[in-house]
Amino acid sequence: MVRLIGFVPVRVVCVAGARPNFMKVKPVVDALEARGVDVELVHTGQHFDATMSDVFFEELGLRQPDHHLEVGAGSQAETTARVMVEFEKVIQNTSPDAVVVVGDVNSTVGCALVAAKSGARLAHVEAGLRSRDWAMPEEINRVVTDRVSDLLFASSADAATNLISEGYRPDQIHLVGNVMIDTLLSNLDRAKARPWLHDQGLTPHQYAVVTLHRPSNVDDAETLARLAGLLEWVGEKLPVIFPCHPRTRARLKGRALASVALVEPLGYLDFISSLASARLVLTDSGGVQEETTVLGVPCLTLRESTERPITVREGTNRVVGTDVEVIKAVVEEVLASPPPARRPDLWDGKAADRIAEVLTAGISIGRPTDL
Repeated sequence: MVRLIGFVPVRVVCVAGARPNFMKVKPVVDALEARGVDVELVHTGQHFDATMSDVFFEELGLRQPDHHLEVGAGSQAETTARVMVEFEKVIQNTSPDAVVVVGDVNSTVGCALVAAKSGARLAHVEAGLRSRDWAMPEEINRVVTDRVSDLLFASSADAATNLISEGYRPDQIHLVGNVMIDTLLSNLDRAKARPWLHDQGLTPHQYAVVTLHRPSNVDDAETLARLAGLLEWVGEKLPVIFPCHPRTRARLKGRALASVALVEPLGYLDFISSLASARLVLTDSGGVQEETTVLGVPCLTLRESTERPITVREGTNRVVGTDVEVIKAVVEEVLASPPPARRPDLWDGKAADRIAEVLTAGISIGRPTDL
């Protein structure tokens, strides 16, 4: 027997900690505040460099956080532990009705564990995404966060299906669309108006963009060397722009990439500008797979799996692994015949409104202990 609990939140804590989180939490904060909810914004400080954090607050109009935990860098265990210790203090001082966590970084799972034990209701935005690759730390974060959450906001139908198959109750699961696309669509005109392409001497639709940061690609010297050689090969066909994550740049130190332009990490608007006018994108980022799908830009994912299969089935993404000869063949194919642009259902810029509607509708939810 399920004991149902009527729930209308008055105070909600929203958590962001790393670059991908800021684009996801911004529309949720706005939608909740538009409905009169008292929102406390927490920045864990997992990403703290100005190019990985501050610029997103400035460009997105995301207000300054009410709480900055300043956890900084560290190992998986160190970061998660520091997040938990500092976030527990926030929960004790604010006594929120609900906590909203987004994505799959260490800040997400750390704050989720604290919230689940606090008595506050926990909502996970981007629930149900699965790569089924347990070598990815993010996969563990996703599964654990979903398991302790009361409300599961799925961005695509396959994510909702994953949750059903794992035994979650249907009343916990809400298919709402993709909050990253909310931010993309609301800022796309501003991004396209930026002078970045002109400043770089790039011709629209005549260059490639690369992002690499996954440990499986950049921490393995042999894999990174193969991929670096691949990028130089691509660079012989068309200009290659590589906004380089700090970890990746450190791993590439001392390696010349003659036909690849390594640049500093870009702010949100310049990065979207670079994606929107690219002829080809090579990446290991989940978010970039989604953004290129909506922008209609061919994307090759340099991984063996993806937690966002909808971008392959209904978008412009192809998962190509790290075999250089396989990737070269796909690059040739895509340059000769780009895939048609397609956009998944509910990726319409209104996902955050749907989330806020659910959170403020007095829905009935219960924890596993209520069974």
